[in-house]
Amino acid sequence: MATIERLKKRPDFLAAAAGRRFHTERMTAQGILRSEEAGGLRLGFTVTKRVGHATERNRIKRRLRAVVAEVAAGLPADLAGRTADIVLVARRPALHADFAALADDLRKAIPAVARAGKPESGGRPNPPSSRRGKRSPAPPASPNKGLGVPNGQ
Repeated sequence: MATIERLKKRPDFLAAAAGRRFHTERMTAQGILRSEEAGGLRLGFTVTKRVGHATERNRIKRRLRAVVAEVAAGLPADLAGRTADIVLVARRPALHADFAALADDLRKAIPAVARAGKPESGGRPNPPSSRRGKRSPAPPASPNKGLGVPNGQ
């Protein structure tokens, strides 16, 4: 049985976000290989406020933890011995999805994001940036705009 530890620190979540991604209807998995010799798989969970109220978000996290416990028992030995950080970003359909469907999504996601071949930096030259504050400034408005007067008169 493979042991899967938890991700709890923000830098680990950000590092995983820069790696490979695997999307399903119910979740997105983001992962990155670590260079450490000891360790194994480490998983973190993210459920945004956009998904629902706190009780719904907590229910989704409990369901994901239960799915991880079930799937960890059946992981192949080559995946269980791999050192990777994986973050599961849940979507709203994960709240009411069939447990078997969630388990199937996770069984597909772990090998997809934890496979070798991508450098630890995630292969991106720059870290992902947020959209907040990244818009180009609007051109200055003309004082005569909308009055039928040409600009500059």
